[in-house]
Amino acid sequence: MTTPSKSLGLNRRHFLRAGMLGGAAAAATPLVGQVQETGAAPRLVPPFGFDEITIAALQEGMKSGKFTARSITEKYLARIDAVDKHGPRINSIIELNPEALDIADALDRERRAKGQRGPLHGVPILIKDNIATRDRMQTTAGSLALVGSVPPKDAMVARKLRDAGAVILGKTNLSEWANIRSSHSTSGWSGRGGQTKNPYALDRNPSGSSSGSGAAVAANLCAVAIGTETDGSIVSPANNNGIVGIKPTVGLVSRAGIIPISHSQDTAGPMARTVTDAAILLGALIGTDGDDPATIAIHGKAMTDYTRFLDPKGLAGARVGVVRKLLGFHDAVDQLMIAVIEEMKRQGATVVDPADIATLDQMGDAEEEVLLTEFKADLNSYLAQLGDAAPVHTLQDIIEFNQQHHEQEMPYFGQDLFLKAQGKGSLYGKEYLDALDKCRSLMRAQGIDAVMDQFKLDALIAPTGAPAWLTDHIDGDHDLGGSSTPPAVAGYPHITVPMGFIGGLPVGISLFGRAWSEPTLIKLAFAYEQATQRRRPPRFLPTAEVDE
Repeated sequence: MTTPSKSLGLNRRHFLRAGMLGGAAAAATPLVGQVQETGAAPRLVPPFGFDEITIAALQEGMKSGKFTARSITEKYLARIDAVDKHGPRINSIIELNPEALDIADALDRERRAKGQRGPLHGVPILIKDNIATRDRMQTTAGSLALVGSVPPKDAMVARKLRDAGAVILGKTNLSEWANIRSSHSTSGWSGRGGQTKNPYALDRNPSGSSSGSGAAVAANLCAVAIGTETDGSIVSPANNNGIVGIKPTVGLVSRAGIIPISHSQDTAGPMARTVTDAAILLGALIGTDGDDPATIAIHGKAMTDYTRFLDPKGLAGARVGVVRKLLGFHDAVDQLMIAVIEEMKRQGATVVDPADIATLDQMGDAEEEVLLTEFKADLNSYLAQLGDAAPVHTLQDIIEFNQQHHEQEMPYFGQDLFLKAQGKGSLYGKEYLDALDKCRSLMRAQGIDAVMDQFKLDALIAPTGAPAWLTDHIDGDHDLGGSSTPPAVAGYPHITVPMGFIGGLPVGISLFGRAWSEPTLIKLAFAYEQATQRRRPPRFLPTAEVDE
């Protein structure tokens, strides 16, 4: 089977998604749902008292005096040193915050004097290295071209986290430029940060572009993390790293100060080990922002507490549709989907199967046209805001920088997508406007909305992706398929939750639906998570467990 994204012209995940191939579900064969024990020996890592700890448990510890924000931060810094920089060397963190302990100390003093700000007070969080911070850390999107640049202010996401009392522990590595530089890229690699590894099997890929955020959360290097997505860059690394990811409705979370790809599809979102922690983090990020016009639409649609929708019986009475055309790329994944469907029925849901999106395969190259045109315009605008505080000022400058620093920036893959983007016209051109209208029509009114109206659905479900592929710097990524494109192109919400293991590698189940349906999706995802409890921590194996 040909990797779908290769035929679409962009490198699979995260912009033009692989899930566009059709495929029938495999015949019923024994379910592959649990970790298969084989002779592979795990990488030894030191014991860690905060393995799988939740935000609520951290807050209870600080409330009782057992922990402080400083002691928690110190423990995570030690964990990062032992696991990310030594031992298995996950390499998920591109830079630590030199002010983290000072921030933690200040938050401890505030707690003693005034009490707790909220659920994130004193909680260590990692953010992706395309989210601007006006502090002693850099914001580079993993590129050497932006080393030394100074953002004019915090991205609103960073500011919201600081306002919530979080300790920004550091920045995570990513697929450079959020994976829009090359159609032959290797996810998790950046010129500045090198290659991030998958903590379940070190020779496997963490996916991207939020590779470091996904791997760090999975490896318990932080409480929770922030990723960003254009098409798959939160949910795909969540799939490969066995965690929960929420890609919100575009506009629910401000993008101001985040190095952009596409104002039509970009968003930041939570990455966590549980749906509860993801919901807590999402609530802290919400708010209107004059620097991001898309956030104007959230009035009457957003809230700051999504934990009220965490109902363990949330599947009872729900109507869920299976997007059958998004299956068929991996037999064992299809078998896990059979188990998902049966479990949802046991929990009281009505499952409509199939509930296919009729327009799924009609976009052609429209998404590529939109993303590359917007990338050129949006990146040039972002760089203009940096002014003389950045060594590069346009996409063309970055292309030339990469050519001049070929050995450091392009040892494995080039910049064909940058070159294509540079050749695109303006945001007022007919080709772009026609492509944008086509994308929105096909994935919104004629797509997700139409099938949900037809079957009166609360959500659509499909596999998030296949198990992690071998990291390959020669041929690039080898993912097989997934479900990120319909909600990404529509700008609609998407949640992934662990659904099982194949050869010791995690895979996730995706739930997506209409704009602003985060409360419904969180309710359904939580109910499924509580019924199945598929999340398992990684064992840092040198290679995947494969039955003989």
